Amino acid sequence: MDRLLIIAVVLLNSAVTSYAQAQRPDTAKLKAYAQNVVSIIRGDKAKTQAYCQIHSLGDEMDRTEQIMDEQKGDALTKKINDLEKQIGLEYLALFDALNNVDQDSKDFQDILSMFNTLDKSCPQ
Repeated sequence: MDRLLIIAVVLLNSAVTSYAQAQRPDTAKLKAYAQNVVSIIRGDKAKTQAYCQIHSLGDEMDRTEQIMDEQKGDALTKKINDLEKQIGLEYLALFDALNNVDQDSKDFQDILSMFNTLDKSCPQ
């Protein structure tokens, strides 16, 4: 049964990704949505802690990729995915939508910079 669930999740994720790629996001709406997501996270202590843990695990993931430890990378990815779910669907939807924005664009950089205030609230 677990195998069927995994297959279903993979197929659903693939379908959602394909649909999202066909859509061109309205960056003005994405910016407003990102600001809302930042406010939601900032207003909830548990979500802020989860966000900070993701930030910390992302740094650890970078180090893991440098030493090519695939097993540890997979474990970190699972932890990050679990924390993202704790933050909420808004956060997940925003970052899914950002997959369709040119990462070199000013709009993309503007949206990511909105999270700098959250980053500053995380313990180093």
